Amino acid sequence: MRKLFMTILVLLMGVYLSGCSSSPTKIVHLNNIDSQVLVKDKMPDPVPLRVAVSSILSPKETLTVYQPLIDYLEMKLGYPVILLQRKSYKEVNDLLQVGSADVAFVCSGGYAAGSESFGMELLAIPTVKNEHVYQSYIITNQNTKGDSILDLRGRSFAFTDPMSFSGRIAPVYMLESHGIDSATYFGRTFYTYSHDNAIRAVADGIADAAAVDSIVFDHTLKREPNLATKIKVIDKSIHVGIPPVVVNPSLDATLKQRVQALLLAMNEDEEGQKALRALEYDKFVTPDYQDYAHLKSIWLSTKEKL
Repeated sequence: MRKLFMTILVLLMGVYLSGCSSSPTKIVHLNNIDSQVLVKDKMPDPVPLRVAVSSILSPKETLTVYQPLIDYLEMKLGYPVILLQRKSYKEVNDLLQVGSADVAFVCSGGYAAGSESFGMELLAIPTVKNEHVYQSYIITNQNTKGDSILDLRGRSFAFTDPMSFSGRIAPVYMLESHGIDSATYFGRTFYTYSHDNAIRAVADGIADAAAVDSIVFDHTLKREPNLATKIKVIDKSIHVGIPPVVVNPSLDATLKQRVQALLLAMNEDEEGQKALRALEYDKFVTPDYQDYAHLKSIWLSTKEKL
């Protein structure tokens, strides 16, 4: 009788429990816990490496150029890398300063400003045609008369960015060196926030002249040789250190060294070479701070005019 009673009780409990759940019973073996569950519970997904760039090129062109590098770094690091694109160099500097970006591709003027204001650090510099310096080109429409920046008084002029060496600092310095007030020298002025847009503004007659990055100018004419019939270079600045790759000084030292090592070795494997070709760089090399010494003195002497 007792055995019969216990059998009925077990059956009733089974019916009751099955009625409390609409899902099938899952048997869990405590001695066979999925290791992935433990990793997920104890170790959150890695924070992506955030790489910031400003639109030295137009936004669409910037994405085309930098995406292969982002993909390469992501493959080598083994976790997500995201591209943060901003309109101006100042916005990129601000991202680094507040810790919202880890690595950035900045203009040389942006580095001069950031190194003084919050200790922005050089990580690597690219070489282009075996050079790691560049300059500002003063360009005009083929129909604009003049052989130097000193012949452009009253002309409309396109700057690229307030913080750009080649697109703003250089022409201001070139004029101020001759005792000319850059604030009143030109006629109508405006910012394009990309060098290729400044080149097209001159080619299309929107501006009489512009100051642009020599490397971008050469690359643009290589891709669009017809532009050579519309624009000309009439003046050039001194050479300064090429736009570098930089980091926030508070970035984890181990991560900083790892990213730097990846950049410096990119030219040694096939995927890295593809990314370098998209950027039109030969390779990345260890920074030489001396390349930026003169630039910093120029920036300090002109920053009140920018």
